[in-house]
Amino acid sequence: MQSYERLEFLGDSVLGLAIASVLCGRHPDNDEGDLARMKSFIVSRASCVEVANRIDIPKLILEEAPAPEEKRREMAANQTILGNVLEALIGAAFLAHGFEQTRLAVVDAFEEQIRRAETARVDHKTALQELLASRGLQPVYRVVAEEGPPHARLFTTEVYVDGSVRGRGQGTTIKMSEQAAAGEALDSSAIGGGGD
Repeated sequence: MQSYERLEFLGDSVLGLAIASVLCGRHPDNDEGDLARMKSFIVSRASCVEVANRIDIPKLILEEAPAPEEKRREMAANQTILGNVLEALIGAAFLAHGFEQTRLAVVDAFEEQIRRAETARVDHKTALQELLASRGLQPVYRVVAEEGPPHARLFTTEVYVDGSVRGRGQGTTIKMSEQAAAGEALDSSAIGGGGD
């Protein structure tokens, strides 16, 4: 388990660098905020789970995981584990093949998420809602602070999942603060899964 978590840690960083490098190359005129918004969506838990399912990581777990069959079935159905295994595989690919080959494979696997982030305004709230719905959970948003004069308000919102705060965000409207909170929640490795 320790090596799997170490590979996951490494893979998370390799994934982030691979996506950041392709976004910088494809969008030389975009500012840091635009690039960060796209990258946040592309490397989110929800995106990792989509990619894991698309490249059939559940089948890989069922056939290859060194665990009893019942445990393998449980792991293959757990969305959080699928995202974690994807990141561990990216880490393993980096160690075996180096960054450039791994980057090319990552970009290929995440191309659909990259195109979605490039062509649409990323809706973190919808992505979070969809991810949680598959687990029978629902996000709850609460405005926890309002600052500034009436013409220049700054709202702070927290998003709760299953009674726990999973994200916090700020914005000049409540909707913007909810989007920011949902974006942070999507980046959380513990979102809805009770931790690793």
